[in-house]
Amino acid sequence: MKFLDQVKIYVKAGNGGDGSPSFRREKFIEYGGPDGGDGGKGGSVILKAEQNLNTLIDYRYQQHHKAQRGENGAGQNKTGKSGNNLILKVPLGTQVFEEDNKTLIYDFLKIGEEFVVALGGKGGLGNTRFKSSTNRAPRKFTKGTKGEEFTICLQLKTIADIGIIGLPNAGKSSLLAAITNANPKIANYEFTTLNPNLGVANYDNKEVTIADIPGLVEGAHKGTGLGIQFLKHIERCKSLLHMIDITNDDIRKSYNQVKSELKNYSSLLSKKKELIVLNKTDLIDKKKMKNIVNNFSKNIKSEIITISTLEKKSISKIKAKLISYAS
Repeated sequence: MKFLDQVKIYVKAGNGGDGSPSFRREKFIEYGGPDGGDGGKGGSVILKAEQNLNTLIDYRYQQHHKAQRGENGAGQNKTGKSGNNLILKVPLGTQVFEEDNKTLIYDFLKIGEEFVVALGGKGGLGNTRFKSSTNRAPRKFTKGTKGEEFTICLQLKTIADIGIIGLPNAGKSSLLAAITNANPKIANYEFTTLNPNLGVANYDNKEVTIADIPGLVEGAHKGTGLGIQFLKHIERCKSLLHMIDITNDDIRKSYNQVKSELKNYSSLLSKKKELIVLNKTDLIDKKKMKNIVNNFSKNIKSEIITISTLEKKSISKIKAKLISYAS
């Protein structure tokens, strides 16, 4: 399924049904009184957070959504049938904005959460409502009110405990596939990951949700590469896992480059708790690895661990770390 994390849609709640101006008409009853029923309520448009959705792509192809109108009232004091609500399913983490795409209306943080984005109109009153001691044959009735209608913007911000960041081809997707139930595309070239991937890692009867975004390149905060489009998906993460290919010629430069892009995008993002993971240790000997780690760790405050996603021992080690960083 294609990924889409931002879309603009139009929603229209149903109008209320009109009240009825009916009078009782039966054999042998020449002057029957009013018996007009009320109109039914219009259906509302409701957004609901669903667990198994991770894209807003469906709303690219259908951008107009209307709930059902309430039926008109009828004789014999029959109230019109209310219109059905229209339920629009959205992924967890979806934010609802006004048409300006700046004013936040609602933020979905729990599965099953619902938000009435457009309220259905009220049903009109039948003429029976207006009968009184001084007016026994009222012809007055009211029409149903109009349902609300809005143009809104939906933005998806992934909710995960840990966000994986790093340069392209650092092994982020390989790690996600090794420690979770996710099946990201994996290949040995830049920008294999084109969309955020989510997975759940289980360890010691605990679980942690992990998000992998496309690799960041220099100038990402200005729109270079793909990462800038998806940095918002790690803004909610409790901690970051900074993945670095230990075989790079200058891993300090690789580290600083990504940190700089985070800072330029959001100072809060750059200050998140961070676990640095030096990957692909299977490609160098232990002595060289030790020297690289010793040199790199100077003036680095964040915790550093070394792994190879090809080794089971490494997978268990990092799972345990991630559980602690997610708490």
